[in-house]
Amino acid sequence: MDGDYDYLLKLLALGDSGVGKTCFLHQYTQGKFNSKFLTTVGIDFQEKRVSYEQDSAAGRTQKLHLQLWDTAGQERFRSLTTTFFRDAMGFLVLFDITSEQSFVNVRNWISQLQSCAYCDDPDMVLCGNKLDLEDQRAVSCEEAMKLAEKYGMPYIETSAATGDNIKTAVNKLIDLVMKRMEQCIDKSWFPKGTVPTTTLLKGRADMSKSEKSSCPC
Repeated sequence: MDGDYDYLLKLLALGDSGVGKTCFLHQYTQGKFNSKFLTTVGIDFQEKRVSYEQDSAAGRTQKLHLQLWDTAGQERFRSLTTTFFRDAMGFLVLFDITSEQSFVNVRNWISQLQSCAYCDDPDMVLCGNKLDLEDQRAVSCEEAMKLAEKYGMPYIETSAATGDNIKTAVNKLIDLVMKRMEQCIDKSWFPKGTVPTTTLLKGRADMSKSEKSSCPC
């Protein structure tokens, strides 16, 4: 893709194998569902350009280039995938609403994020995927909302098969990341850590030298 964008954001999807991470990201980027996707080996990524309305009153719209990283859920790839956590700006934490075990394991994924991400309170959105299989539900919406509240993150139920709430979930994560990034740029402040320079690049940067030296955004 060409370089005509304002910001490059790297977002990462994680969760147990089989919860639908690859289908989720493919639905978001391509608007299609492919039930024949093979299990992700290691890590992969997809890209998408979006417009982000930063200030509706002032009519300010930013062009964002998204890198959406898809991680393998199997334990044997864990050491590889966790190395990518530190470079990501925001996280989609997925579980399968028909699999109670995938929901239980969400706590383990968040614990790893808190240990390996750029800070111990990274921006996250919890997604209960496979909403189209409501009749097979094993995890209630109330349980998931309670867990999300515990970790201070939004909870959204999605379906990679039908596309329900896929854009809503990603847009919510973008909102969180952009708000934190704005604080970093405007106030030279980033909670409990710094943004990796490989994570966020400004296409048409006009920041002063002092801003650049004080904030790695």
